[in-house]
Amino acid sequence: MANIREKYLNEVRPALIKEFGYKNHMQVPKISKIVVNIGVGRETADNPKAADAALKDLTAIVGQKPVITKAKKAIANFKLRENRPVGVTVTLRGSRMYDFLDRLVNLALPRVRDFRGVPADCFDGRGNYTLGVREQLIFPEIEYDKVDKLRGLELTIVTTANTDDEGRALLKHFGMPFAKPGQN
Repeated sequence: MANIREKYLNEVRPALIKEFGYKNHMQVPKISKIVVNIGVGRETADNPKAADAALKDLTAIVGQKPVITKAKKAIANFKLRENRPVGVTVTLRGSRMYDFLDRLVNLALPRVRDFRGVPADCFDGRGNYTLGVREQLIFPEIEYDKVDKLRGLELTIVTTANTDDEGRALLKHFGMPFAKPGQN
């Protein structure tokens, strides 16, 4: 699926140059990485295998082995102990990043029930976009019968854009289905 990389070079970059009037093609924003995270938090207190199940699900979704993130310090109110697994995370770059973005936009998001688009206001002020997904079942790689629990995941698309408008335009040209204002 290197066609999404070619789409960036042949369609997205020229469209952004025309839209924002960049003088040099190196000024054009691009996607630098995608970080995908599943938090298991307090679930590991009841079920020690929860982090392993989340690891298996995330590996199937992204095609790359994630890392287990652990608690840095103990917090009694949250029933959290130091070094206890609290989630799994993976950083995608290069061709895996483009493949994942293609599958997210064209396969996974259209499978969300009553889908009206992703919120367009989840940018951080520097052109990076964060999206929360309620369940991992929207990805075709997950087998429904083998899921022990529904887990949400968070994905952050990190871009080289300087503003939210540039980041939004970049993702829109890649086919990200943003909702119309006031629709979400």
